[in-house]
Amino acid sequence: MPKRFRLTRRFPVAMTEDGYRRLKRFAAEAGLDEGEALSFLFENFDSVIDAEKFVTRLRIFNSDLEARKR
Repeated sequence: MPKRFRLTRRFPVAMTEDGYRRLKRFAAEAGLDEGEALSFLFENFDSVIDAEKFVTRLRIFNSDLEARKR
């Protein structure tokens, strides 16, 4: 029996414009709203990322983060 899809948590999220545009594009392509798209990505996180590329991209993002906040 399939699991019922319930959105049980709501939280304020701050995103970059680039990140939000990409989320909206992914959601539209998948036929989901933004909350459903985020739920899908995080529920399936380990199977939708390349672990080696993720670590590298995370380092780059973190190194640029302070400059992007200004």
